[in-house]
Amino acid sequence: MLIANEWKEYQLLDASNGQKLEQWGDYLLLRPDPQIIWDNGDLASKYQDKIHAIYYRSNKGGGHWQNLKNLPQSWLVHYHDLTFCIKQMGFKHTGLFPEQAVNWQFMMQKIKNSHRSIKVLNLFGYTGAATVACLKAGASVTHVDASRGMVDWCKENVKVNHLEQAPVRYLVDDVLKFVKREIRRGNHYDAIVMDPPSYGRGANGEVWNIEQNLAELIQLCKQLLSEKPLFFLINSYTTGLSATVLQNLLQLIIQPTYPGKISCGEIGLPIKANSLLLPCGIYGRWEDSHD
Repeated sequence: MLIANEWKEYQLLDASNGQKLEQWGDYLLLRPDPQIIWDNGDLASKYQDKIHAIYYRSNKGGGHWQNLKNLPQSWLVHYHDLTFCIKQMGFKHTGLFPEQAVNWQFMMQKIKNSHRSIKVLNLFGYTGAATVACLKAGASVTHVDASRGMVDWCKENVKVNHLEQAPVRYLVDDVLKFVKREIRRGNHYDAIVMDPPSYGRGANGEVWNIEQNLAELIQLCKQLLSEKPLFFLINSYTTGLSATVLQNLLQLIIQPTYPGKISCGEIGLPIKANSLLLPCGIYGRWEDSHD
């Protein structure tokens, strides 16, 4: 497991009975997490005087935040020299997955060590943490997401990092349709990163299903790779999907044309209260072993 353990302004403080207590800058949030099936006490009671907000699931789906103390509409957290806007979103999210820091570092190191101009394609780009990391490392980025709200949030993250003049292109689009158009246009990229959801809908209602569409998407993306690609990174939070599946896809689709190194596994966060680890998803990486 790759562990994101270099945070200063984020901490996973405690985890118990399907809930995790996190510190996001100056604020403590209690959110649900289905992976936490162990009992370490009732967190709402243990930390009742310190918690700023709790997210409650609804039996009918979704849920809501209950703010116990005053919270701003948004605030900033920093990871090394990266800055991100945090907000309370529907369905428990905050706009950032802190465990992804291990992938931000990987991408930034690969880009900086390449000593050449790198074009990155970020698919299902969400609020743009990977986009910011790649821009900060000196790459140009094409950021694609089907949600205009997420693309606007990415623009906010780029702005708070003072990267407004960096070479970034924002697109609100269905990922599969966009990739097919890029193939027809003859465009190529040195690096591709994607964080596909289990299910989703494109900008015009197109349906995405990871089991049915991921292999096709990787096949298409292969046609967008440059003659000397730097990396191909897949993240997934789909329950039941093994990291070995991502490795198999990269080995079957990418590696025959682009020999290099493949690695896969879990990513996770350390729990401060007891030194346990919380698994937070999987990754699969292909990288050029020469850079």
